[in-house]
Order: sequence, then structure tokens, then C-alpha cells
Amino acid sequence: MPGTGPTRHFPTGEVSRPGTQPFLLLPTSDSVTTSPVSTLIDISHRLRPRDYTIASLLHEHTMLTTDQLAIILFTNSITCRHRLGVLRSIGYLDRFIRRNQPGTPNVVCWIPGPLSARLTALSTGDTPPTPKALRERQDRIYANPALDHLIDTNWFGTRLLAHSRADTNTALLRWWSERTTANMFGQRIHPDGHGVWTDGTRQVGYFLELDRGTEPIGKLADKLNSHRRLRAEGGPSYPILFALPNRTREQNLHRRLAERPEPSLVVATTSPESGTDPADAVWRLVGNGRHRLALADLPASHGQPGPLNPGPPAADQHPLHHMH
Repeated sequence: MPGTGPTRHFPTGEVSRPGTQPFLLLPTSDSVTTSPVSTLIDISHRLRPRDYTIASLLHEHTMLTTDQLAIILFTNSITCRHRLGVLRSIGYLDRFIRRNQPGTPNVVCWIPGPLSARLTALSTGDTPPTPKALRERQDRIYANPALDHLIDTNWFGTRLLAHSRADTNTALLRWWSERTTANMFGQRIHPDGHGVWTDGTRQVGYFLELDRGTEPIGKLADKLNSHRRLRAEGGPSYPILFALPNRTREQNLHRRLAERPEPSLVVATTSPESGTDPADAVWRLVGNGRHRLALADLPASHGQPGPLNPGPPAADQHPLHHMH
């Protein structure tokens, strides 16, 4: 869901690394001096479950902003910034600043550093990236033309996790990136992400299609074709959620989908005018009037697990399972 969580404006300066594009640094008062990267064993006594969670989240979702990490894992932004700075100083994390338009606060973006990248690779049986490969991966994130889309996409899951901190009866039981979602559903679909939400009584899986208004409505509607094929081949009956940038575009999508009904699919839409918390009653079902439902009230079924259906979420799929 497009969102602008609370952000702070940080003055910036630039520093270039050999072979990389300029990365933007925090001001001197916030800066930390990075020490030579050691080993996981060397820093093991300094790591806490929350730090393992940060590594896991960054590995899965490519990058998260300071504000996103703060509302998921910390009690206040000052504590968050301090801890992230410490983790960067020991080579665990790295970060850059996203330049925004003049008058708009810049965003601090956190990415895996040498040691967190090594940790996540080894814990999943993969070969850790070489320093050169990691630098290229970091620069690709920095140079990604769709970075704003990624930030908005990650706000969707972040807001759900923030909701579950305030209401402990609720939980985001699974939160997968576009990459993982495509892999787990046999490359049949390529939505912006997938998750499973619960209000304590029922589970609702969903596929997220986050729209920033940059493509024709017809192309947006065409994304349902792959979801229909997945459903026909044994995929789960999860709603497809379109998070749109404004009410006008939302209405236009409803009109387009009314011309080509998809009886096998549950499709729901929202826009910022309806609210910014995706757990709330902000979802309008396609073909079912203007009444809006909470995420937990949308029709959904896990169906039967199979090659194109991972089934209900396992405990270790919880995005914060390291802290449980």
C-alpha cells in the first residue's frame, strides 16, 4: 500500500567507494566509523534475536527503511537508529539514503552488510557472497529504478506487523517477497508479495498487487490472468489485493473488471482515502457494492497443499520467528 511512514529529514553528504556509485551518509553526528569486517564468531556475543530478525527481513525483502524497522521492532526511533548504527559499525548491516524530491524528507534505507549476508546464506545452506558480489548487490538495490515501488510494497507488510504489535490477537503469519512468492507458487504468478493474516479466529492469505498509477488500467486488469490459471491448476483461493494510489483509479479499475468478471477469483481494492492500515475495513470487493471489509473478513481458503500450493503457514515462516 502506498504509504509514507513518519520520516525524518537527515542532512546528507556523499562518499564514494571504489567501484561503486556514491552512497549517501548520515550527518557526522549520526555517523559511525565502520571497523574491518570480522567473522560471525567474533560478533556473536553482540547479536540478539532482534538482530537475527533484521537480517532475515532484509534478506527476504531486499531493504527496509529506518522507519519501517522502527515500527516493527523498536519502541522508539532513537533506540532504533542507535542500534542500526552499531550493527553497521561492526559490518553486520549497511545503508544508503534515498534522494527524494526537494521539500520531501530523504529516506534512510538499510540493506544486508557483509556479516548479515553471510549469516543468512549459511543458515539456508547457500554459499555466502564474495565481497565483490555483495558490493554489486548493494549497488543494484541503490540503483534500482523501482526502489520507490519496493519501499511502498514493504510498507504494506510493515503496517500489518505494526498493527499486530498494537493488537496481539492479530498476526502476520507469513510475509513473502515477490521473489519468494513466485518461487513458492511455481512461477505461475508474480505479484508484489504474499502474506497470511489472522485476526485470531481465521486466516486470510492474500496476493498483493501494488499500483503506483504508472501503467494503463487494462494492463493492471490483465494481471488477473495468471492468478486465474494458478487457481485452475490447484493454487489456493486467496484474494488478490489491489492497493491503488487514489480513489479515482480504484473506481476505474472496478469499472474495467466489471466488463470482464472473474468468477473463480476474489479481488479486492483499496486506496489511501479509505485508510492506511491494510488490516482495517478498507477493502472493497469487486462485484460486491461499496461496502468495505477488514482484511480478516475477506473470503479466503488455503485449499489442499500441493506443488502449486504451500498450504497454511508453518511456525518458522512467521517474519519475526527469531524473536518467538
